[in-house]
Amino acid sequence: MGAGSDGGRGGNLKNMVIAFLVPLPSIFFYLTFVRPQDDQSGSPSPVTSWCAAHPLLLANILFLLNVNVLFWLIGLLLNNNWLIDLYWTVIPVMLLHYFRAHPAAAANTVRSAVVVALTWVWSARLTHNYLRREGWVLGKREDWRFSDLRKQYGKTWWWMSFFAVYVSQQIFLIGICLPMYAVHSSDQPLGIWDLVASVACIAGVVIAYFADTQLHEFVTSNEKLKQLGEPTVPTLEDGLWGYSRHPNYFGEQLWWWGLYLFAWNLGQQWMFIGALVNSMCLGYVTVLVERRMLKQEHRAEAYKLYQKRTSVLIPWFRKAIPEPKQKET
Repeated sequence: MGAGSDGGRGGNLKNMVIAFLVPLPSIFFYLTFVRPQDDQSGSPSPVTSWCAAHPLLLANILFLLNVNVLFWLIGLLLNNNWLIDLYWTVIPVMLLHYFRAHPAAAANTVRSAVVVALTWVWSARLTHNYLRREGWVLGKREDWRFSDLRKQYGKTWWWMSFFAVYVSQQIFLIGICLPMYAVHSSDQPLGIWDLVASVACIAGVVIAYFADTQLHEFVTSNEKLKQLGEPTVPTLEDGLWGYSRHPNYFGEQLWWWGLYLFAWNLGQQWMFIGALVNSMCLGYVTVLVERRMLKQEHRAEAYKLYQKRTSVLIPWFRKAIPEPKQKET
């Protein structure tokens, strides 16, 4: 079975069951050792005491075992690393509630509620976009970047995938979710920067939603034209895509940097490292996406012109490109 080949109702049902079961080890551990019912003596076990004293370290250990190792093994069995794409939209919510309910948590109630609400909205948007893009079929295909790496590494991909697909995700996800830990480690009163952070997060989610919706409609329209035997539109230049070549990426980055502002406001300025690493990674992905577009003959010329007159990331007014002069005869 090749990557992304597990289709049909049976395959979708199987993948739904897998998606439901995979987080259970962490949930079971959390309920047993992190938030257990007190025993009759009223004293916590050594494991529970350690978990209460090391919330961030425990989050990394659970990620390593439950995501990196378990997801990797499932990816090897299915020959498809689709699971991490789905859980990229869910893990931040799980981490947020882990930090919020941890015995060591201390947070301003209003700030905590705002971050919880914003994160759930972000997750709902991204999960909806993922499922819509995949035709509401789980495990339909593997991310094209993983598929390219699979071809590149060949026989060594089975072990390289552990680091390229999963360990790297731990660095990104734990890093960008650090502000959630900061919010639940301080009960400092609300300030103006909490409002600024909230506005930035909302703006990021809204921009990403409309950008992804416009992209989905563009792709769907081109698929219909292709079925009818009509010429397709080479590039999307309408809506937000007329002001940025990657407005969906811009919206996503605005969300994470907005979330960082909550940590910055609480004196945890060093947590910018998570958003910075994520932005650098997305910058590299942007280069890969544009190279991929230029390799497609039917849109290469149109995309080169699109690159010349449209901002790469931050939405801005388009450049006026003069029409090429006609040669004199």
